[in-house]
Amino acid sequence: MKIICIGRNYADHAKELNNAVPTSPLFFLKPDTSLLRNNAPFFIPNHSNDVHHELELVIKINRLGKHIEERFAHKYYSEMTMGLDFTARDVQQNCKKNGLPWEIAKAFDGSAPLGKFVSAEPLKNGDLKFELLKNGNLQQSGDTRDMIFSIHQIISYISKFMTLKIGDLIYTGTPAGVSKVEKGDILVGKLDRQELLSCKVL
Repeated sequence: MKIICIGRNYADHAKELNNAVPTSPLFFLKPDTSLLRNNAPFFIPNHSNDVHHELELVIKINRLGKHIEERFAHKYYSEMTMGLDFTARDVQQNCKKNGLPWEIAKAFDGSAPLGKFVSAEPLKNGDLKFELLKNGNLQQSGDTRDMIFSIHQIISYISKFMTLKIGDLIYTGTPAGVSKVEKGDILVGKLDRQELLSCKVL
C-alpha cells in the first residue's frame, strides 16, 4: 500500500509558501508507518520545532491500474475521506535550500492521520467543500473546484509512472491556511459539513 501526496495543488497554498504554481502534478510518497487511524493522537516529533497541519481530501484506489486514461479514472476509486499531511516546515525548508529530498520532513511516523471513509459518489457528481477547525476555529477552507489538477488528472498522471494498487491512498493537496501546531491543539476535518477526522496534538 502506497500513500501518494500531491503538492501545491491549490494556488493559494503555493502562494502562501512563496512556491511556484506547478504545470504538472507534483507528488511524493509517505510510508504506511505515517498513518494514524481511528482519531489517534499525533505526537510532535523531536526533530522539528515547526510542524504544520495540511488538511487534504483523500481518495482510496479500488482496482489495479497503470497508464490509466483520464476518462476512465472515475472507475478507480469509490471511497474518500479527509487526511492530514503533517509537515516539519523547518526541516523541509532546510532540505529545499540544500537540494535534498523531503522525506525527513514529510514521511515521519504519524505524519498522515486518516479519517473515516465515506462514499465518493458526491465527489464524482460535483465539487465539494471541506474545512479544518483548529481548537474550534476555522483555520482552512477548501473547495475541490479550486484544485489546479483534478482527481482524474492526478490518477491518470501518477499511473504513468507507477502502478496503482488496491488500497493505495492519494492525498490530493491542501488549500491555504496551514499553520504551526502546538501541544494540546484539537484538529477537526470536515467534508461537506460532515466530521470525518479528529486529531489531538501531543
